[in-house]
Amino acid sequence: MERDALAQLLQQNYLHIIDQIRNLSDRELLYAPKDKWNAIQQLDHLIKSVAPVNMAMGLPKFVLSWKFGIANRPSRSYEALVDRYHIKLQAGGRASGAFIPPLQIDPVNKEVLLKKLQSIVQQLVRKTQKQSEVSLDRYILPHPLLGKLTLREMLYFTAYHASHHGKSIEYGLVSLN
Repeated sequence: MERDALAQLLQQNYLHIIDQIRNLSDRELLYAPKDKWNAIQQLDHLIKSVAPVNMAMGLPKFVLSWKFGIANRPSRSYEALVDRYHIKLQAGGRASGAFIPPLQIDPVNKEVLLKKLQSIVQQLVRKTQKQSEVSLDRYILPHPLLGKLTLREMLYFTAYHASHHGKSIEYGLVSLN
């Protein structure tokens, strides 16, 4: 997937989940199936996941190569990256450390959190559009579950991550009704 299509996918997937969460009642927002996060926790998790990617995409390239190295293989396809993520999840992979949301988040904070996510994603889309195709495949970032990813793969993951959590919210609400 080329840069502009990737930027568009990021925008589209995050607009969808932002609208999805915005339209939830407080009851729906706070409902969580057993051992799952509720919608506002998933929103917090997405903010915590997108923010470091956004920050890294703004770093000078020499910092990325100095800190993380450069790719020694071509970027995987979007589909291959998503398949790899599913394999890791099926093997028991879960969010850890700084990416875990607090146990309680007041629904009063919903709009503030939605605006924060929207702002971070808008910045990330702009930064993505400024990257060259070569840079997207050359530089790498660490992912806590998937290991070293090229910038392109990290953006694939980031785009898919929104849709993954959107589906999780949908499936969770089925058991509420």
